[in-house]
Amino acid sequence: MSANLLSMGAIDFGIIVDGAVVIVEGILLQLHAGGEPSRPFSQETLQARVRAGVRSVVRPTVFALLIIIAAYLPIFLLERVEGRIFAPMANTVVAALLGALSFSITLVPVLATLVYRRSVDHRESPLLRWAEVAYRPALLAALRWPRLILVASVVALAFSVHLLSRLGSEFLPELNEGSLYLTFTLPANTSLTEGRRMVPKITALLHGHPEIQEILTQLGRPEDGTDPKLANNLEVFLLLKPPEQWRRHLRNLGDLIEDIRARLVEVPGVEVNFSQPIRDNVNESISGQKGQIALKLYGDDLVQLQQLAEKAKAVLANVPGVADLGLVLSSEIPQIQIEPDRDSLGRYGLDMEDFQHVLQAALGGQPVGVLWDGEARFDIVLRYPPSARADIEKIRNLQVPVQGGATVPLEMLAKVSVGRGRAAISRENGRRYIGIRMNVSGRDMGSFVAEAQRRVNSAIQWPAGVSTEWGGEFESKERATNRLLTVIPVALMITLVLLFQSFQRFGPALLVLLNTPFALVGGVVGLWLAGMPVSVSAAVGFIALIGQASLNGVLVLSRVEEKRREGVPLDQAILTGCLERLRPVLMTASLAALGLVPAAMSHAIGSEVQRPVAVVIVGGTVSACLLTLVALPALYRLAVQWGAARRRALT
Repeated sequence: MSANLLSMGAIDFGIIVDGAVVIVEGILLQLHAGGEPSRPFSQETLQARVRAGVRSVVRPTVFALLIIIAAYLPIFLLERVEGRIFAPMANTVVAALLGALSFSITLVPVLATLVYRRSVDHRESPLLRWAEVAYRPALLAALRWPRLILVASVVALAFSVHLLSRLGSEFLPELNEGSLYLTFTLPANTSLTEGRRMVPKITALLHGHPEIQEILTQLGRPEDGTDPKLANNLEVFLLLKPPEQWRRHLRNLGDLIEDIRARLVEVPGVEVNFSQPIRDNVNESISGQKGQIALKLYGDDLVQLQQLAEKAKAVLANVPGVADLGLVLSSEIPQIQIEPDRDSLGRYGLDMEDFQHVLQAALGGQPVGVLWDGEARFDIVLRYPPSARADIEKIRNLQVPVQGGATVPLEMLAKVSVGRGRAAISRENGRRYIGIRMNVSGRDMGSFVAEAQRRVNSAIQWPAGVSTEWGGEFESKERATNRLLTVIPVALMITLVLLFQSFQRFGPALLVLLNTPFALVGGVVGLWLAGMPVSVSAAVGFIALIGQASLNGVLVLSRVEEKRREGVPLDQAILTGCLERLRPVLMTASLAALGLVPAAMSHAIGSEVQRPVAVVIVGGTVSACLLTLVALPALYRLAVQWGAARRRALT
């Protein structure tokens, strides 16, 4: 997995070379200024033109790269699991951008003077010539009907927002770790001996799947006592073969899980939870329970909580998409129950503390000394022999010392009976709770939890003193979403400040910033075509897309502003500036998109987390390029005309 995260950190080299592309483009424009034929330049002339070319683009280039860096700020502020996953990506990209920025404005001009000191024999790409031929009439049409372009852009944005709401949501895509981790909850009264008889039956069913390479089982609780499991807990680790060796009808890991789940139905009375080793540890660290989603019921009355949990489980069983539904640590086991009779204790002059002390020493053991064997320390424990506490009748006849030095049978001081009690009592934040764990299969997690909450709350009236909490991956998704909603506006404000510093005017800066939501259209369409829900991974792609869209906007409007300062009429300035920035915009967009196409199409193990990032950036870069070259000039023309009309009205 660490290798996958490193590849994510260096996933898009196209963005890193954007600065150098723009610098070289500015130098070439100066070397071809005036339509001069290709010929060698003198050293002084060459250096002067290289300096002029760098000066013409260095300001927008520097600010555009700084804006891309600022756009990554929300990723740095992610917490917990998502922060650990995406922080390496943000650190790597930002460090690479800072290095690329310094080399673009220092090394690239030096290399240009060496490369072009003999001649400037530059051949235009036929693809770029065709792009310019197609772009000019499209731009002229946009300038002729700017309001139509504005309406079309708003409609596209509204459509993407509607489409986004229908994609569903999840925390992170399920990572294929190349293995499965199955947790079986056997019947509550299953002993280790009986569990050993059931393990071969379960492993025989699992061996019937040729996709499974090796099987490792663990019954009961760990020997070191670090995990509060019971004797009826069975954990099975499945090492899977590479996906290309699976049967043809199994297209992905979800299909394999469904195939295994269908076979395990043959084992009656057993609850099973499907997960993977890393995912299982993450889910358990989030909610303390196995499973993607956990519903916790908090209260003081365990009987009441048990009844409510059973009702909630019955409701959840009918929610489409639920899988591996089960109660956590809710089983009952036979117990010997001793209820003291306070009246009898008083008649014999025995207080409750002394009575409990006797029971502890008789049944549980009471430390009375310490034995040292070298450096090893052992407690000396006093306890009745097994023959005196082997069954309930012998426990009833245990002799308890009372006042006066006499002894009486235990049954004369307390009621001794066989009952049923909870196998374990779970607590969190000082309160008792019962958990219901579940996984989601065949639908997105966000819509599943929304429907599950609605059904449970409408079917069950929660008594006073009972509270509920939905946890697991859903809790992490909500936390990450709230975090992003808090920090993204801060990043946008920083971006606006940088844009204002670049243009020295508020109008163009605001136009470029308003262009970024329209650029997200392609990312949403890309997720829809790939059949992916919105996740933290997709949100990271949208964040990276903000910087890419701002880069294109700065390149185009900065050139248009330069033309207007030179006295060129508005429409001519827009047309000339956009045509001159066509090549760098297309090149930066192509590099950013093409660099991520392999990641967007990858289905290798570990690619699930990076695919949404790549799909969003590839799709969003295409729409950002089109909107920057067509919609942004039209909006700029409208803004300038509205501003001029307002000034005339005021005067």
